[in-house]
Amino acid sequence: MSETDAADPSHRPAGADFGGGDVELIERRCLQEGFFRLDELHLRHRLFEGGWSAPMTREVHHRHDAVGVLLYDVERDAVVLVEQFRAGAIDDPVSPWKLEIVAGLVERGESAAEVARREAMEEAGCPVGELVELHTYYPSPGACDERVSLFCGLIDSRGLGGVHGLAEENEDIRVHVLSFARAWELLLAGRLDNAMCLIAFHWLAAERASLRARR
Repeated sequence: MSETDAADPSHRPAGADFGGGDVELIERRCLQEGFFRLDELHLRHRLFEGGWSAPMTREVHHRHDAVGVLLYDVERDAVVLVEQFRAGAIDDPVSPWKLEIVAGLVERGESAAEVARREAMEEAGCPVGELVELHTYYPSPGACDERVSLFCGLIDSRGLGGVHGLAEENEDIRVHVLSFARAWELLLAGRLDNAMCLIAFHWLAAERASLRARR
């Protein structure tokens, strides 16, 4: 770090000052244990201007890490989306049925790429060829420990459609094959309103020409 960086904190790399050792976990209590877990944390942490924060309480939602895969047919410039009921959107003013990219949770011993291929078959009946890794991110680090890995899966969309999903997981998933142009219209209209879709589609909008040039 230069003398200028040391004198001016705005020049330091974001997140470079503190790590896990700068948090004191006073107590962790499990409030609810089910498919997901909710913990209550009592903690304090170091402050940017020196010293420690006052003790505070935070609730953290523990989830399995997740994987999303945008299925893209380079030859036909088409994408595959899935539609299903989402309990978290039950109060949505339009509908709790959401258009999304294929996604699923990481089980013990699975890699993110394995999940992407498994979920593409379970949710859309779609084998995936090449997988392109996009991003790994926290959707909501203020309250949840979930990390999401995103991929673009190159596919042949011919013959895809219908209803899929695992009955034992109460899945009822309808498959849509759309031109990229139509999907982008839906995104601009606010119909693709979840983080996985938005991030994946903005990536595809930037990289689509180079993917198609590889044909």
